[in-house]
Amino acid sequence: MVAAAPAGAADKLTYFTWSGYELPDFHKSFTAAHPDSVEISTFGDDDDAFTKVKAGFHPDLAHPCYDKIARWNKEGLLEPIDTAKIKNWEKIFPVFRNLPDIQAGDGKVWMVPWDWGNTSILYRTDLVSNPEKSWNLLWDPQYAGRMATIDAVHDTPVVAALVAGVNPFDMSPAELDKVAEKLREQRPLLSSYTTDMTSVEQALTSGELVAAMTWNASAVALKKQGVPVEFMKPKEGMLTWACGFVMLKGTTHQDLAYDFINSRLEADSGKALIESYGYGASTSSAFAAAPPADLKALELPDDPDTVLKSTVFTGPMKQNDELSKMFEKVKAGG
Repeated sequence: MVAAAPAGAADKLTYFTWSGYELPDFHKSFTAAHPDSVEISTFGDDDDAFTKVKAGFHPDLAHPCYDKIARWNKEGLLEPIDTAKIKNWEKIFPVFRNLPDIQAGDGKVWMVPWDWGNTSILYRTDLVSNPEKSWNLLWDPQYAGRMATIDAVHDTPVVAALVAGVNPFDMSPAELDKVAEKLREQRPLLSSYTTDMTSVEQALTSGELVAAMTWNASAVALKKQGVPVEFMKPKEGMLTWACGFVMLKGTTHQDLAYDFINSRLEADSGKALIESYGYGASTSSAFAAAPPADLKALELPDDPDTVLKSTVFTGPMKQNDELSKMFEKVKAGG
């Protein structure tokens, strides 16, 4: 079912984002300047978001990840964003500001980067003894039925490709078959494929799960609760992703959209993102606002280039559609 535009949204900015990113702490100055002027709806995965927008749901702003920008653009869904109207554009780390697929020419971009983070295995250190630092843990038969992975084409199939020794972002038909076999090998060992991190965190806390593919935020949340967990640094590399704001073509709220983006790029907003979830903000000013002790505790370097030297950056996948169809078939038992 396609989400309908919220009632009364005619005079409000509509924002479509990941669950958890609706927190008011991320846009305080926007709320102060425009009380009750934003309607937020959420999604669990940006493939789902793309499908809804393509089918007719039309927010003003959305929050997909970088690897999907070319796909949104190909469908003619996006309006270029003028970087001259983005107050802290120059504070965005160059590695994100200069991403190839966001460039729209003439000082404009298709996406304003806002957040970045890692995907890895979160495991119970008291229930998984001395695991090899490898994604292969999610294929270990001794933990069958007590592992979960993320139900998204840019996560689980990408990891299967890494384990299979295949480039996840450009596969031949034979390599695609190799990844499919690796996913079929994994399927009977899993409790679930899911994007519901709340349920995953609860299951790790209870011991129902001993290991799961998660994002930084789950590691931060469970460690704060005193659950004995570790966020693995696999030898094949964590996945690193970057996401941001896109403006939908035909929006009638451009001024509000720019105000919202500018609010989210303020140092305090990025600091709140870092401290709430352990994700990286896209701006150097946000890192400068966060206490060094907090960054150390979160194991979050204040320069994303440091992270990217040892991780796998999730970029556009040339065989995204083929990989997605194959993943759905494997999940269904095919």
